[in-house]
Amino acid sequence: MGRLFLITLEGNIYSCKHCHTHLGLADHIISKTFQCRHGRAYLFDRVVNVTLGEKEERMMLTGMHSVVDIFCVGCGSIVGWKYEAAQEKSQKYKEGKFILERFKILSPDGSSYSIIQDAQLGGSDTDEP
Repeated sequence: MGRLFLITLEGNIYSCKHCHTHLGLADHIISKTFQCRHGRAYLFDRVVNVTLGEKEERMMLTGMHSVVDIFCVGCGSIVGWKYEAAQEKSQKYKEGKFILERFKILSPDGSSYSIIQDAQLGGSDTDEP
């Protein structure tokens, strides 16, 4: 295995809750109103220090999407997904954007989120079980 090069961010940083690898900046959040299987999620314009999984079709609350899971390069934990393509015209704005699930990341102040805290809140997109 080769040497791991990480991008270090400055500012209000969201990071992996397991290994604290930097993932994204608060300035790159497009929306905080998304919902995933385990609670709330944030839509980011860009993230760093992730690897992409295999492309797959997923039925979500807002329709069928082509997505790839994203994994932290520091520890390999799944931290969210990337929208590759959306079937619905109204959902095309998500293409090329990233979801980070709140319970899998640390906020800029270093706090983490629990599934129980977030599960009762609504949002605009979710994986179907």
